[in-house]
Amino acid sequence: MTAKTKIAFGHRAARRLDDVTDLVALLIPGNRNQQHAAARILLALKAQSAPVVAFANLQRQFDISRRTMERTRARLAHLGVIERVSWMHRRYEGQEGWVLSTRMSSALRRMADQMEVWRTDRRVDRHEKETALAELLRPAACDLSANNRILEWPDSASTQGHTTGTSEEPRRADRGTRRR
Repeated sequence: MTAKTKIAFGHRAARRLDDVTDLVALLIPGNRNQQHAAARILLALKAQSAPVVAFANLQRQFDISRRTMERTRARLAHLGVIERVSWMHRRYEGQEGWVLSTRMSSALRRMADQMEVWRTDRRVDRHEKETALAELLRPAACDLSANNRILEWPDSASTQGHTTGTSEEPRRADRGTRRR
């Protein structure tokens, strides 16, 4: 069985979060090297009151490869767990580097509040709007060829067969398989 690589945040996951290892296992499933690097980054940022300029000392001290450290740092920044602050940031008074961010925790709180508002909202006009929006999410019908490639949509039939440039090959709906 292969390890899962995407975050699976179920409703029971919040109860299981007890320490930094549980947090990094939730945020970075399936990669023990990145989990170790993420734990070291988070602990280093938590211990510092000032922004951390670079993580090279963590690489050397805990024998973490540069690639693993950079990928982990990028992933944590993308998730909003850490952020880079510039010297112009008023809170840090001319210092720059990496700090623990409040973006992810704020976003999760905001999402929880929105879920509660949505769950309790019983207005008829809101229900009609959401029903119409759900109908827009219904997949459109399309024809599939024998080899499971999507063909042209009916409204683009007028442009079918039209070629551009000097190529004599007809246009295809799946441009990624074009021969060169």
